[in-house]
Amino acid sequence: MSYQVTTSRKFQRCTCCVMDTTDSKIVFDEKGVCDFCNDYHDNILPRWKAQLQDKTLLQRTAEEIRAASKGQKYDCIIGMSGGVDSSYLCYVAKVLMGLNPLIYVVDTGWNLNVAVENIERIVKALDLDMYTEVVDWNEMKDLQLAFFKSQVPYQDLPQDHAIFAGLYNFATKNHIKYVLTGANSATECIRPPIEWVYQNDLTMIRDIHKRFGTRPLKNFPLCGMVKYRIYYPIFKGMKRVAPLDMVEYDKEKVKQFLRDEFGWQPYENKHYENVFTRFYEGYYLPYKFGYDKRKCYFSNEILAGTMTRDEALAELEQSPYDPQQMEEDKAYIAKKLGISTEEFQSIIDGPNKTFMDYNNSWGLIQFGTVVLRKLGIEKKKFR
Repeated sequence: MSYQVTTSRKFQRCTCCVMDTTDSKIVFDEKGVCDFCNDYHDNILPRWKAQLQDKTLLQRTAEEIRAASKGQKYDCIIGMSGGVDSSYLCYVAKVLMGLNPLIYVVDTGWNLNVAVENIERIVKALDLDMYTEVVDWNEMKDLQLAFFKSQVPYQDLPQDHAIFAGLYNFATKNHIKYVLTGANSATECIRPPIEWVYQNDLTMIRDIHKRFGTRPLKNFPLCGMVKYRIYYPIFKGMKRVAPLDMVEYDKEKVKQFLRDEFGWQPYENKHYENVFTRFYEGYYLPYKFGYDKRKCYFSNEILAGTMTRDEALAELEQSPYDPQQMEEDKAYIAKKLGISTEEFQSIIDGPNKTFMDYNNSWGLIQFGTVVLRKLGIEKKKFR
């Protein structure tokens, strides 16, 4: 497998984690420690520790949610993928917090059986109600093919947008004010750089679809950042809560707990719960752009103390993807998108582009993030 790296800088890797100059904007201090790690120790960790030391925070939060949802059938809603974070969140919400959440699942047409089975096991064992949103496949396919033709790195954005837009739209439409999220500092304190994984920019999504799409998005869930960051919270009362930052969250221990308690099964990698994401993270990003998202995942674990730097470096020496599985997935995805494998590879081998090649809301996103960080709402490093 060949790799292309899109930076002309001399290669350098953080002496603390495994982030490196494949993130072209990474900054190192005099000790060779990257700005992600410094941001973690200076900003994220103190807040996270303060939450963990507050032993009544989880129950106070639960009481607040119950009080605000009095008279409603459901206290809150949880978007579930079948992964470790969302699966454990269901347990925390139902058992530790005593809430009655509605489980919201989005079928984008790509989920693996292991994800579906994990969802079914958790929902059944915890006696939870579940609603499944099935995305219009023809529109999903059209938007995903348009994104491939656009040559940008962010090929998982159509799926991610459908999932989160669907969740927020459903919650507000059905007057469920509290959205519980599996976001957490233990596994997500280092987010992928903006050039690897761009934000939920509805302006760019629409521009790419206008240029390369062939059918209108009549049923596809849409929700821009202004709507879910400002309009829904202020005018609809929607609140996002992250309970996993209020409990001790050791990823490996949680995985074992989920196995023992529910028969839950892990994925090969963090987000390999569906075929498309497995191909995107395991082949498309590293092959076309030189971006390996495992560096972010492993760096998070290093900072959380659940993985050593040497272990991470050894894992990075291994291919993220079995070559035979990759070829099978490539053929499967091409067929499902309605093109030949040869045409698909030709598209992948086209000239690399970024969000700057399309209409976008980057300036607004930057401004909003600065404001959110000053207000203490946004804590993670963002650039």
